[in-house]
Amino acid sequence: MKLTGPFSQIVSLAGLPLKGAVKDEKLEILENAGVLTENGIILKTGLFSDLKNEFPQAEIEEIEGKNVLLPGFVDSHTHICFGGNRSKDFAMRLNGKTYLEIAESGGGIWSTVTNTRKESQESLAQSTFERSRKLLQNGITTIEIKSGYGLSIEDELKMLRAINEVKKKSKADVVPTFLGAHMKPRDFEGSNSEYLELLVNEIFPILKEEKLANRIDIFTEKSAFSVEESRIYLQKAKENGFEITIHADQFTPGGSHLAVEFGALSADHLEFSGENEIKALAESDVVATALPGASIGLGMQYTPARKLLDAGACLSIASDWNPGSAPMGDLLTQASILATFEKLSMAEVLSGITFRAAKALGFTDRGTLEVGKNADFISFPTDDFRDVIYYQGQLKPNGVWKKGEKI
Repeated sequence: MKLTGPFSQIVSLAGLPLKGAVKDEKLEILENAGVLTENGIILKTGLFSDLKNEFPQAEIEEIEGKNVLLPGFVDSHTHICFGGNRSKDFAMRLNGKTYLEIAESGGGIWSTVTNTRKESQESLAQSTFERSRKLLQNGITTIEIKSGYGLSIEDELKMLRAINEVKKKSKADVVPTFLGAHMKPRDFEGSNSEYLELLVNEIFPILKEEKLANRIDIFTEKSAFSVEESRIYLQKAKENGFEITIHADQFTPGGSHLAVEFGALSADHLEFSGENEIKALAESDVVATALPGASIGLGMQYTPARKLLDAGACLSIASDWNPGSAPMGDLLTQASILATFEKLSMAEVLSGITFRAAKALGFTDRGTLEVGKNADFISFPTDDFRDVIYYQGQLKPNGVWKKGEKI
């Protein structure tokens, strides 16, 4: 049993709803507080001096100075397993080149596929681990990582095995997702449907056998896979017992309705979601995941986060860290910027990168600091939690705990 504190403030996020708008007044803020943990689980939070008297047998982990404690962040959508970089693409985009022009010049997703295929499993695992470590240092204690830059049976499996190496090695929790349906590879001679059928027949059984991933993602978009092609693929995924998430409504609407139809854990992107899509998501249990990093990287509109929340949706915010459209990879900065454009309360931002993001990954055991939850928490060197969003990601955590252990 360990008592960690005192903290100037503990912002527990306890008692907040999973869906809909949240005002800052609803936040539970404990002052001069501590957190009692045992075997990686939170036993109690409260006034530090009271906890110290109530549990004299507890080991004391003394915290000096002014500090605010928050739940560990959850990044529910990343592509941090990749080879190469796409700075050339970004420079071309700034000079007015279109996505198609960049792709025709050898850039785009296919350039990352080419570089990722050149990498060994060992080198991919090492570079992915280094990126995951940076996320952990920034307070992200649960990290989702997608495949999707191999786009062949051999290379997709190589990516997933590398991600699972990181899962074993990282002090953060790593959640692998299979995104072989990122786009049809240029060197595949058949149709979109034939490629998806290949994934179902050749990779799905290995995912189960080796326990490489229990999540299936697909990019449902005119430039990738149509709604009907996606529907058939997702039906097969569901029949095989996989959890589902969808890249939806990034450039055109359609994918979000599919997410609702299949009871997906989340629909991610949603920059082009309209009133019908917002209503459908709000009336479902699908988490609407905003990816502001992609909007920043591509110079396009943001997910209509305010409308989604006001309609009653569950809004998560993720980094989408990838080498093409979202190279920044700083979740807190992106979430803070989204808040300024979409007028999100601090409570909504914090909910979106903690317990609501955990819901997008199917977790209910993390994201708040309350009895029975995982003891994943992070501290910031301030005495006012509002500084965390105010400084737009420039105030970094000075302490990260995973299951009660400071790492």
